[in-house]
Amino acid sequence: MSYNRGMAVAVAIIEDDAQARKILAGWINRASGFHLAGEWGDAESALEALPSKKPDVVLMDINLPGISGVEAVRKLKPLLLTTQFVMLTVYEDADHIYNALAAGATGYLLKQTPREELLEALAEVNRGGSPMTSNIARKVVQSYRVTPVAGPDSENLSPREQEVLNLLAQGYLYKEIAERLNISVPTVNTYVRRMYEKLHVRSRAQAVARYAHLTDDRPVASRG
Repeated sequence: MSYNRGMAVAVAIIEDDAQARKILAGWINRASGFHLAGEWGDAESALEALPSKKPDVVLMDINLPGISGVEAVRKLKPLLLTTQFVMLTVYEDADHIYNALAAGATGYLLKQTPREELLEALAEVNRGGSPMTSNIARKVVQSYRVTPVAGPDSENLSPREQEVLNLLAQGYLYKEIAERLNISVPTVNTYVRRMYEKLHVRSRAQAVARYAHLTDDRPVASRG
């Protein structure tokens, strides 16, 4: 996978496992189009250093010694308004997912995510997306019936935009959506941007939440 070196994405890593941190740092350093902005083994050190470094993306573990990764995101987000926070964790339960998103995370990946998928996710979040491991995205909406979007805020969505939103809610990456719909990734980005404007949201996580709200608000009879 190749990325434009002229627009390198600055990535910071907060991970207490030294071996895992070394592997992640190596992935970032060797990937074209990425730059390692720094690495820390605890949130306290990162809280002190990151505001001056202003990375594009922060990869954040949840289970850190001392201040947790979720609390670190909550503290850092107001100081780094343009920085995107992606949780990289072993936790798959709803509480950790929702707490992380509520704190300001814009992505949620599991630690078994392969290198290429992780790099694509970092590129996606820097483009304005909100990457999630597929089964994580499904957990976000699993308590809701997955049905075509309907409701006042979604009446202006085109059929293709509804298809894209449905696939986003099921956890597909932009590249996977492009392949399924036989369109280009830039075209997917265009649909997503228009969809965000129509739904009055700013991220994938918000769109998925809005999707769930709209489907849940439908009368029971209309859901079959």
